[in-house]
Amino acid sequence: MTQRHTAVAATATPDRVRSSSRDGGRSQHGADDGAEHRAGHQTGQGTGQEAAHPHEQQAEHPAGRRADYRAAFDAAHLAMAVVDRTGHVVRANQALAGLLGAQPHALAGRSAADLVDLASEARTWQAYQEVLRGRQARLRCTRRIKHPDGHSLWTEITLGPVPGSGEVLLSVADISDRRDLQARLRHLQMHDPVTRLPNRALFFERLSAALEASSYEHGGTGRIGLCYLDLDGFKAVNDTLGHRVGDRLLTAVAARLTQCADQSGYGRTGGHLVARLGGDEFALLVEDSTGTEQLADLARSVLAAVQEPFDLAGQRLSVSASIGVVERAAAGTSATALMQAADTTLYWAKADGKARWTLFDPERNAHRMTRQALSSTLRPAVERGEFTLEYQPLVDLESGLVRGVEALVRWSHPQFGTLTPNRFIGIAEEDGSIVQLGRWVLRTACRQARRWQIEQPSDSPVFVSVNVAVRQVWDSDLVGDVAEILSETGLAPQLLQLELTESAVMGSAGRPLQALQALSDMGVRIAIDDFGTGYSNLAYLSRLPVSVLKLDGSFVRGFRYEEGAHPNPADETIVEALVQLAHRLGLTVTAECVETAGQAARLRRVGCDTGQGWLYSRAVAPELIAEMITARPPSA
Repeated sequence: MTQRHTAVAATATPDRVRSSSRDGGRSQHGADDGAEHRAGHQTGQGTGQEAAHPHEQQAEHPAGRRADYRAAFDAAHLAMAVVDRTGHVVRANQALAGLLGAQPHALAGRSAADLVDLASEARTWQAYQEVLRGRQARLRCTRRIKHPDGHSLWTEITLGPVPGSGEVLLSVADISDRRDLQARLRHLQMHDPVTRLPNRALFFERLSAALEASSYEHGGTGRIGLCYLDLDGFKAVNDTLGHRVGDRLLTAVAARLTQCADQSGYGRTGGHLVARLGGDEFALLVEDSTGTEQLADLARSVLAAVQEPFDLAGQRLSVSASIGVVERAAAGTSATALMQAADTTLYWAKADGKARWTLFDPERNAHRMTRQALSSTLRPAVERGEFTLEYQPLVDLESGLVRGVEALVRWSHPQFGTLTPNRFIGIAEEDGSIVQLGRWVLRTACRQARRWQIEQPSDSPVFVSVNVAVRQVWDSDLVGDVAEILSETGLAPQLLQLELTESAVMGSAGRPLQALQALSDMGVRIAIDDFGTGYSNLAYLSRLPVSVLKLDGSFVRGFRYEEGAHPNPADETIVEALVQLAHRLGLTVTAECVETAGQAARLRRVGCDTGQGWLYSRAVAPELIAEMITARPPSA
């Protein structure tokens, strides 16, 4: 029993000795343990179990552990080196020596930063120094190392402290195969599978990099250009010949674009980036452009190259392209802004007739942006009451009395100020808000005409003339709206005149013609505005429910007496013939744009009924019209 107890004590003794040493020195317990250890050694020689204890004790000795660690270090497949606090290699294993093409002993004393290129980047070098000083626990980075035989390999470098020492462990892992795989995957991800060109993702990556200010620090022009194009009628090729032929056409176009870029490219990158952005859309990015002329030359060469016929598997195809061209300073430009400008310019090229290139025009774009801003706020503006009406008098050419007024709408825009109808009526017709706006104009004008009639009774009250768009006839119940408004305001139908353009009235059929007839039957007068500028079908005119012809101002302007100039007799002959024709059909004639007394005299001489223009008044507020109604007419 005593012998077994002694053996167990002997086995536990080394741990207790180390524990006592950590606790601060040789105590009485430490001496007793030593005696117990010697007693156990003497009494435990008879069994195999007891004989194993000295070997265990030897394996746990620090010198033995260091030998084991060193053996594992030397035999490890991971390339490693121990680095001192000065940054020099203390010991390198065989794996690192093989990776660097040297012997392990030859690496000792070498600078670790030089071996694995840690000094080439300032941020990495700073972090490396922090690890050596013990201020940073770990560093991991990727470096490309050149082998003595000439080939290069990608490595992942890791540095961390060796516990219990002032040294640092450097490990180097070869990740070349992984990098190659990543590169192949990235190429597939960033290139179009049909044309093999860079795709949208790579294009925007390159564009964003090109717009960085640091890209132009070393001799660049600081400018950037873009040709953005798509093929005219490409959809027809796909629809008629199939997508296989369409893909071949895209590939052939890509080859020609690349050739054009290579021939004209002399920028910082040695050539221009050609990318397929999707569908039949391509882009040519010009870094360090020298100005619009360079982009214009490139666009012309691309246009000519694309227009050359293509021979594709027995099919001879001819296509064209529309190109939007943008060139500007890179500073202050974002990728989004550049692409918006390019897309807008491409739209202009399409709208102008296709098969052409168009250069970005800031003024034209400002007008487009204004138009877009107006379009987005037009409907709410009607509800907010931002519109007002002004009135321009229609004057009897014989008596000089105001016979009627034309209501002209104005938009008091909070950003752009007062806008005349030519700025927003076309937009309202496109988006359909003309129905809502037209109904408001009609109601306001009729209410004002009725107020004049009540405040200034007369045997011949003034009528009000309101412009009507064709879409109002198609998209709303114009007849019902007019009837409701006349009933609501109390205005007589004979005091309302509706103006439609000549092209709209002459093309009327079906529902529009029925609406005009119903309005005429109601007693409302129908006027053809801008008469003489469209395709006047005089035979058709006789069958329309029209009461008034308003001669376009281009006829009246020919009546002007200039100093030293004589009137053109042809103008007077044409106008006189139109007036006589209208009178034969029972219509009255109003001349627009009357600006001088001489014009008024000649119009009166040929029999024109009323005149409208700056000679009498511009469009004014309703209060001023009230004064004109009561004023004495000017003398002839």
